[in-house]
Amino acid sequence: MKYASLKSSAVYVPEQELPNSVLQQRFPDDPEFVEKMAAKSGIQTRWRAAANMATSDLAAKAGEKAIAAAGLKPQDISVVIVGTDSPDYITPSTSVITAHKIGATNAGTFDVGCACSSFPTAFSIASGLMATNESYRYILVIGAYLMSRLADESDLMSFFYGDGAGAVVLEAKDKPGFVSSALLADGSYAKDWGIYAGGTVEPANNDAIAAGRTQVKMLNKYPPSVNEDGWPKLVHDVCERGKFSIGDVDLFIFTQVRKRTIEKVMQKLEIPWEKTHCVMEKWGYTGSACIPMALHDALEEKKAKQGDLVVLIGSGVGYNQAGVAFYL
Repeated sequence: MKYASLKSSAVYVPEQELPNSVLQQRFPDDPEFVEKMAAKSGIQTRWRAAANMATSDLAAKAGEKAIAAAGLKPQDISVVIVGTDSPDYITPSTSVITAHKIGATNAGTFDVGCACSSFPTAFSIASGLMATNESYRYILVIGAYLMSRLADESDLMSFFYGDGAGAVVLEAKDKPGFVSSALLADGSYAKDWGIYAGGTVEPANNDAIAAGRTQVKMLNKYPPSVNEDGWPKLVHDVCERGKFSIGDVDLFIFTQVRKRTIEKVMQKLEIPWEKTHCVMEKWGYTGSACIPMALHDALEEKKAKQGDLVVLIGSGVGYNQAGVAFYL
């Protein structure tokens, strides 16, 4: 049996910065909004992609960097998986476009679309593919996010959205690597936050566009328990399934949407703060990309080393949640 092992990681951050000081000017009716949200979320700035860039461009740039860091050629990649809820199109998939832009001419492709839990879900799927297909030696897994393009910039929620992408190359090896995964979901929250026109329920039309239903909207706030209880449950689930304890984990990476939530979850799990890593301060909330971006940044800062046990916990609208555990 082969195990998916992390061979390399990379990020792509666009060049145009949008700090809180500039964003504050967009909300004159609530001059304290940005300051209050910064205190709760930890977000100080975010970055915007150029107007001619699509999600596949962000994904391709991160993917190319990860392939180069692995010392490979694009043709060495067997599968390209892109996790995103801001795709280029409804169809074709963003992954097939990304693979073409990278030059991964020998790769099969597919998208994973479970919002901000897409990356740990994709990591788990890639691990299963490697365990059951000996021909898959290298799989490129990318999380990419361009939700700002699908948002109303006057909407208060646009405070969060940062553009970016994170990527990893997974290599099939004879020892872990991948240890365990867990998934959670509750579709009763599906009407609370999303993009509600442009699919089969309501195809995009002039009325939908005029009403803003082709843009991302938060219609109801999720209760704090969704993450404050859901994330600890996922941690316990991956520990139980992987037959290790919480104390064995060297690094936890959580969805980077709200720093206070991460603080509460770490306290609930009785884990020292030094065992997690946050990047929302410098990159904003990059949704489907935030977990691989935070993972790469933690590795760059030497917060984990070869042989360490890492747990990734993702949470997104729908709601969908996912956790994955692996050894570096």
